[in-house]
Amino acid sequence: MADPTTYRPKPGEIPTDPGVYRFRDAHGRVIYVGKAKSLRPRLSSYFQDITALHPRTATMVTTAASVEWTVVRTEVEALQLEYSWIKEFDPRFNVKYRDDKSYPFLAVTMGEEFPRAQVMRGAKRKGTRYFGPYGHAWAIRETLDLLLRVFPVRTCSSGVFKRATASGRPCLLGYIDKCSAPCVGRVTPDEHRAIAEDFCDFMAGNTTRFAKRLETRMKEAAAELDFEQAARLRDDIGALTKALEKQAVVLGDATDADVFALADDDLEAAVQVFHVRGGRIRGQRGWVVEKESEDLPTLVEHLLLQVYGDAERDAIPREVLVPTAPVDVEAVTEWLSSVRGSAVSVRVPQRGDKRTLMETVRRNAEQSLARHKVARAGDLTLRSKALQELQDYLGLDDAPLRIECYDVSHVQGTNVVASMVVFEDGLARKSEYRRFIVRGATAGDEGGEPVTVDDTAAMREVLMRRFRRYLEDAEGAGDLDLSTGVVGGSSDAPAASSTDDDDEPSASGPIDPETGRPRRFAYPPSLVVVDGGLPQVNAAQAVLDELGIEEVALVGLAKRLEEVWVPRDDHPVILPRTSEGLYLLQRLRDEAHRFAITFHRQRRSKAMTTSQLDGIPGLGASRQKALLRHFGSVKRLRSADTTDIMAVPGFGRSLASAVVNHLAEGAPQEPAVNLTTGEVLE
Repeated sequence: MADPTTYRPKPGEIPTDPGVYRFRDAHGRVIYVGKAKSLRPRLSSYFQDITALHPRTATMVTTAASVEWTVVRTEVEALQLEYSWIKEFDPRFNVKYRDDKSYPFLAVTMGEEFPRAQVMRGAKRKGTRYFGPYGHAWAIRETLDLLLRVFPVRTCSSGVFKRATASGRPCLLGYIDKCSAPCVGRVTPDEHRAIAEDFCDFMAGNTTRFAKRLETRMKEAAAELDFEQAARLRDDIGALTKALEKQAVVLGDATDADVFALADDDLEAAVQVFHVRGGRIRGQRGWVVEKESEDLPTLVEHLLLQVYGDAERDAIPREVLVPTAPVDVEAVTEWLSSVRGSAVSVRVPQRGDKRTLMETVRRNAEQSLARHKVARAGDLTLRSKALQELQDYLGLDDAPLRIECYDVSHVQGTNVVASMVVFEDGLARKSEYRRFIVRGATAGDEGGEPVTVDDTAAMREVLMRRFRRYLEDAEGAGDLDLSTGVVGGSSDAPAASSTDDDDEPSASGPIDPETGRPRRFAYPPSLVVVDGGLPQVNAAQAVLDELGIEEVALVGLAKRLEEVWVPRDDHPVILPRTSEGLYLLQRLRDEAHRFAITFHRQRRSKAMTTSQLDGIPGLGASRQKALLRHFGSVKRLRSADTTDIMAVPGFGRSLASAVVNHLAEGAPQEPAVNLTTGEVLE
């Protein structure tokens, strides 16, 4: 259970603007999403005395490990963004939004002859257009009721529609002009589909033209002294305006744009982007980059290249709004247009709603940079403290900037695998992670049966492989015995293999001449951590001694009491429970365990996938599939003869005979039974 004071924002750090906030747990998962007219008082209310909170709220704040927020212009925008995030993250503590099995959408069944507007939940169907999600079904019905004045699309069920067609009388909505009544032929199918398409356009954000069209018709009716029609159109315009307010549209037209903003200082810059699709905020992303010597136009240009470099054409909007024009705006615009397949505008908004929205994005960038500065300062302090503590407690000459941790995973000696995880400067370096398949020794000339491999032997194998490759890559192997890892000698020590194909020897030197990058194991760690106690540590130290490696420190972390063991020492090093150094070792051990057990489960699942057709020479996976596709099952295949199997493409007489013989040998033999006594005969 976490203490909320450990992640409580500092006084004055939370803005007073409206916005949406997210609580995350220790694993980074979003557990609660909320909105507020003013973020500061709302978030501060979560960090009061826990006993004064509602029990569920108290559980939430003690489960969470961090909180973050996004500021917006209005409460309406906060509401829309809250709905989007609840749908995206499905937070466990947002119970008031999980009363239904799924969020309701406003759906228009464009795949039917007479499209129908309705509330719909569950899986999306082909040929249906969806708008939402909404927080409540009544919100959809209220909006739909307003829009039926202007877009009298069908809303009745199939049963009601069929009964109205048979009787020739429309339902109530048809009588009060909230349905165009296609059931009784008031409009043709094409005319009704046109009404449905206009309704979908309006819901998609293309709202301006409908309001202007109604206003023009109202003025024309007034000019012709048809005041009754003008009043009706006036009420329709009012209905559209009210519906627009409920839709929480950010921009007044069907705008597709990515709005970028930056906040920077002398060293770093925070970037935020709001993805606006159909006039609504559909998503948000953020980055923090080191500026180095780059000015803002260059930074913007590099940003656009990075964001859209691998993007699909549909992910690039018609407009890209930036705070500063790129260095070569014409070239960037042309490149984006070529990727999208149509014109793209890259510009700096100067006024209007888009400029206002950019100010909102900029405020989010400023908040992001401020949070990053505080978090980075804290992280650097804690990481430096952890490394310094390890140096002091273990008696190292320098702080261990590169630490490697190893763990072994198996089930009763089967599918033995091992993992290597790497932390550099206290942070995980996942590109350096490695996985090993431990093969084990063989019994030699007499047996050939694998010898049982325990954790200690497996650890020896993995470390032998890793540091043998270090000697090869960094110093040159010389006359290194590749089967044992011993220079100028031989041994019966088994070898481990890696899933990264690192079994083959490589040329000497730390740099790969083909790629220009460092070789996998070219550089030694400052510290090696093994999962286990003194036996595992001594076995690992024996490998380092055998290879003549003296510059690498070695410790083991025992699970039971979190004791730190050093080689050839009968007593462990006890680090304080609150030590940052111990916490770093625990993170290493847990990450190595996670990485190893994940790989072991993959191997075990693969090993359990077997077939009765396995082991037939010349019968690979493709031909197995061809046989099963032709005969339907192994049972039918077992009753087939050689001629039947030869009818399958790719099977000759010899292979067909091999299949028949293999299945005959593997068929279970029925025991002989005395029919009189029922006794099983030998």
